[in-house]
Amino acid sequence: MNLTGGCDTHVHVIGNAKAYPMVAERQYTPGFADVADLQAHLKRLGLTRAVIIQPSVYGTYNECLLDALNAMTGHARGVAVLDTQTATAALQTLDAQGVRGVRLNLESAGEHNSAKLQTALQTWAPRLADLGWHIQVYAPLAVTVSCASLIAQLPVPVVLDHFALWHDASCASSESKCLLDLLAQGKIYIKLSASYRSPMKDAQALQAVSQRLLATRPDRLLWASDWPHTNREPGRGPHEVSCYRDITTESLQHELWQWLPTPKARQQVLVNNPNQLYRF
Repeated sequence: MNLTGGCDTHVHVIGNAKAYPMVAERQYTPGFADVADLQAHLKRLGLTRAVIIQPSVYGTYNECLLDALNAMTGHARGVAVLDTQTATAALQTLDAQGVRGVRLNLESAGEHNSAKLQTALQTWAPRLADLGWHIQVYAPLAVTVSCASLIAQLPVPVVLDHFALWHDASCASSESKCLLDLLAQGKIYIKLSASYRSPMKDAQALQAVSQRLLATRPDRLLWASDWPHTNREPGRGPHEVSCYRDITTESLQHELWQWLPTPKARQQVLVNNPNQLYRF
């Protein structure tokens, strides 16, 4: 597949440990994966753009992300992790550097806390609206849905990582119906990504959910590889390097074609939607 303007909307770049120190309280330690590796990954997929997501291991130190955006010369956008005290002028500078959103990662830290997510959404949304940014959320489905009424009123879109950690292939549960309603209203985007992080381990279940999402709001879906597939290896301490998951290009392409089975769907999700959300 070669799709001009096609975008992988969730990748990480991990730099040299001396140049880009990781936070001491991290949950795991990933290995080196630089911009050259990212570009090779995109080439294998036949894509030309990426959205680089700040990983939890760097905390609010976004220098590796910003340097990667600069090295990608306009072919990438970023989603940062920021302190709530970040000044408006600093946000504007980040926007000029290619950042388009703030990430709230409750899942990686094991913080399954609805009140924390609600507070963060209320804090960030009014500050990001004028910038045209979004809020990216990685949290259990129950935590996200508990904030549904708030999300419906926010002045910015909310992007949900990795199928929103959906766990109901039938889409019949109250949580699924709530999320589908938010999607139908255009209040959220959902990333079709990281099947290995999904509570639904069955490929057919993920395919069924992706088709339901496509039928609901194809203009509010994104696709991502989750490259380089970070992992917490069993038995490894948080400061010991964990190997990346062995996810092949072929398996990523196979899932992509299952989830986006038509040229029209691939054009919409891989090109049109990222262009709109990330302002390429």
